[in-house]
Amino acid sequence: MKKIVSAKEAISQIKDGATIMVGGFLSCGAPDKLIDELVEQNVQKLTMISNDTSIPSVDKGKLIVNKQIKKIITSHIGTNPETGRQMHSGELDVELVPMGTLIERIRAKGTGLGGVLTPTGVGTILEENKETMTIDGKKFIFERPIGADFALIYGSKVDQYGNVAFYGTTRNLNTVMATAADTVIVQAEEFVDCLDPNEVVIPGLFIDYIVVSSGENE
Repeated sequence: MKKIVSAKEAISQIKDGATIMVGGFLSCGAPDKLIDELVEQNVQKLTMISNDTSIPSVDKGKLIVNKQIKKIITSHIGTNPETGRQMHSGELDVELVPMGTLIERIRAKGTGLGGVLTPTGVGTILEENKETMTIDGKKFIFERPIGADFALIYGSKVDQYGNVAFYGTTRNLNTVMATAADTVIVQAEEFVDCLDPNEVVIPGLFIDYIVVSSGENE
């Protein structure tokens, strides 16, 4: 059985300066309860790896507005004007990574690969200061793996063993992030005794802590 903890207890492990991965495509599959607790505890100088920075008043966007993030590695910032403002003012270090490349860099970390080769970005500023390789006459950029101290992910259903199931597109980046962090905390929308093995998307061996959205573990 995995350790079921409160959001407060789970987030208290994250200290200033940590690197976190946060799941979700905008608000779809975002661990909003965990993020709200991160805002409440006001952990500072975080490096965040996420698909996007949401909107200012919602989940990941709150971390940006509260100025808890010193660096963001992401694919999309267009829905959060505050991200752009902080980037241009020099308050926030923004590393923009093409979405497919971001996912593959995370996957590479989770599977123990030394990196990935991609043609995406060849001939653009994304190629600057990076190693390249030509294979069969085609040029590729070498992208290094990317991991984190903590992954904050969402699960539609989670059982007592930490196995995770998803409804529809809520799985998004949550699945690969669960493999690429030292400590993985899942926010369970629904908690059950045991999932049908055919439902399991993330095996429980990747999960360290479960926070139940209903608050029954508070």
